[in-house]
Amino acid sequence: MFERNKALNLLRDGFKEQFALHVFESDKFDELLQELSDSFVSEYIPLLVDEEDSLELSLMLKESIKLGNY
Repeated sequence: MFERNKALNLLRDGFKEQFALHVFESDKFDELLQELSDSFVSEYIPLLVDEEDSLELSLMLKESIKLGNY
């Protein structure tokens, strides 16, 4: 069992940069971040009545996400 986990850890370490690039370059990832930031602004910052301001804030929040995986 230990050897299997060791092998899986080695595979993970060898592919994590490539996987991170795959995720970060994915349109699905970008769409998900946008959807989540839109819903966050709607739910937690409802004082923004102006649609353009809400969209701008959600875009700013999305762009502020920094995922350091490599």
